[in-house]
Amino acid sequence: MNLNNIDLTNCDREPIHIPGRIQSHGFVLAVDSASFNITYASENCINFVPLEAKALLGTSIGQFEQMAGLSEKNGALLQLIHLGNAKKNYEAINPYPVKINGADYYLIISVSTDSCMLEFEPVTLEYDIQNQVGKSISEILKGKTLRSMLHNTAEEIKEIINYDRVMIYRFLEDGHGEVIAEVKNEDLEPFFGLHYPASDIPRQARELYKLNYTRIIADVNADSSPILTYEQGKPLDLTHSALRAVSPIHIQYLKNMGVESSFSISLMAQGELWGLVACHNYSPKFIDYRAREGVKLIGKIVSSALAYKEDEELEQQSNTNELAINRIGLHLTKDEDLLFALTGQEYTIKDIIGATGAAVLFDSEISTVGETPDEAQIRELVDWLMITMEDAVYYTHRLPEVFHPAKEYKKNASGIISAMISKEMNEIIIWFRPEKITSVNWAGNPEKPVVTAENGLLNLSPRNSFKIFSQLVENTALKWTRSEVSNVMKLRDKIINAITKKAGEIRILNERLRRAYEELDTFSYTISHDLRTPLTSIKSYTELVIASNKSLDEQGKLLLGRVVAGADKMNFLINEILKLARVGRADMEFVSLDMDRIVRESAAEVISSMNAGHVLLTFGELPSIKGAELLVSQVFTNLIGNAVKYSVGSAHPLVHIEGVREGDEIIYKVEDNGIGIDISHHDKVFELFKRMENVKDIQGTGVGLAIVKRIVEKHNARVWFESELKVGTIFYVAFRK
Repeated sequence: MNLNNIDLTNCDREPIHIPGRIQSHGFVLAVDSASFNITYASENCINFVPLEAKALLGTSIGQFEQMAGLSEKNGALLQLIHLGNAKKNYEAINPYPVKINGADYYLIISVSTDSCMLEFEPVTLEYDIQNQVGKSISEILKGKTLRSMLHNTAEEIKEIINYDRVMIYRFLEDGHGEVIAEVKNEDLEPFFGLHYPASDIPRQARELYKLNYTRIIADVNADSSPILTYEQGKPLDLTHSALRAVSPIHIQYLKNMGVESSFSISLMAQGELWGLVACHNYSPKFIDYRAREGVKLIGKIVSSALAYKEDEELEQQSNTNELAINRIGLHLTKDEDLLFALTGQEYTIKDIIGATGAAVLFDSEISTVGETPDEAQIRELVDWLMITMEDAVYYTHRLPEVFHPAKEYKKNASGIISAMISKEMNEIIIWFRPEKITSVNWAGNPEKPVVTAENGLLNLSPRNSFKIFSQLVENTALKWTRSEVSNVMKLRDKIINAITKKAGEIRILNERLRRAYEELDTFSYTISHDLRTPLTSIKSYTELVIASNKSLDEQGKLLLGRVVAGADKMNFLINEILKLARVGRADMEFVSLDMDRIVRESAAEVISSMNAGHVLLTFGELPSIKGAELLVSQVFTNLIGNAVKYSVGSAHPLVHIEGVREGDEIIYKVEDNGIGIDISHHDKVFELFKRMENVKDIQGTGVGLAIVKRIVEKHNARVWFESELKVGTIFYVAFRK
């Protein structure tokens, strides 16, 4: 590769599987799969066998055996090739020990397109791998957590092959990686926790790591050997080669780090490259094929355990989340208060996913749990979500980047996931995650600059001194997982089902209440009407006895007088109950009402009937409203009657009536300066037959205000009051325009 023309895309474009060269610690031959003649030979053959590579091209594999002085019987290599072809792989054969001129080598056979590739590597027998693998695996699997298992892996592999540094490097979602475990010589600076950009291990290199689970670079300073062929323009595919030469970019990368030899083991999970065991040595180092295979076995076992450990940890978390969902679901079916079911129990909505806080907006009320923004910020966020959300669930791990006001509370909510309960009712649940990563420590500037060397050539210098380069990452939280999104959707379904069920129950109760209300109306009207006849008889006959019986003494007349008075009082009560019953039975016909006339006539009637001419009545504006005239007239007769009755004892009794327009309502008020209502009775004012202690001497039944409330509700209006003892009372009635 021409280093005068390096840019960041070279890494991904570089054809690393056909470099046309091999590392020089071994040599390679390739034979045609049909003729079994040698079609490729590495130039460095002469360093291992007394034969020039050019002389080997075109000869048969059998001739090579004779000329190279292999100790194997003639035809052994061809038999191995046939055996591998029959089995359709060479795993059972590799490595095959051979002797060349008395020296021990491993033969590794693999397929390369339409050729059979034979690689010869020296045997060192430096490492007693087989006896250590079992013990190491046992130590590795003692790790109860994923992190501890990976640390044990780094320790055991360093113990076996004795590299200066052994790291576990994990690939993250965007392709960049992080060192999550490390064991090293004491004199080396730590790389633990450092992040490396995706371009350090480009796409095609990661694909090769998925095919070849180990990769050794014995000496970065050794010259690689060209592969010769008489088939010009058709380079040998070294995808499965153990001796494949190293990309010049990667060689430069290792040199910049001060690394002279490296060895890596692929860690796989669910068919994908999860990470690497990356081993660095700061002097040339070679471990033979069988030793590499032993360590590869450790890598495979760790890969299997990876999936298990990750699944186990995920399952534990999932079980906790599932338990929370089920417990909340149970409370949703039993508790009347939905907010309490979601936020007030042992398990809350926060526990169904890995959130640090959550908020529920339901029935205009906000309830929170854990760490959340304040209520005003939550309402502002809800307003934005109501516009933004197109689906039932929305989530982001970069909220401040998409909703800028969230920068004010990014420490609590850089990530959110929200579930819409009802867009029409403005009801929603939001989960929050804080800003997680404030800085990433890269192993040097991740931009991989190209610099000019002293000789004027451009050199790729991805790290130069490899000083830690800190990059600030703001406004970002941990990403939400698919499982978490799924849990939110499950809980949303449970909430909606609970709301739907309760709505159905309320409809049934409302229907029962309506029927009971009608029956009670009918009963009240019938009983009250039917009681009047016997009551009239009691009164009439009693009065007749008093008038006709001359023998009655004063005591008898007094007792019979009390009977007459009781009958009058009962008659008054019956009339009041009949009025209340008529409200429920009255047909409603809404028309525009002349309130000036109605209010003044009602006031005049009250003053006349109570003989209260000394009470000062004043009127403000009396705007028209829509309603049923008879019922509205009854409202004001009752309110003005109460105002006059309870202020008549004042030194200067005053009653004021007026109506004002506010928004979409016309609000009438009836104000007096009477005795007022004790605060302890405020909640009982509109209840039937309820009267205060300080009005026992004033005639009344406690029915009038119950009638007012019932009429007001039938007009879809509102009624309330303000009162202070011995100061006065103001009753308000708000009618819709």
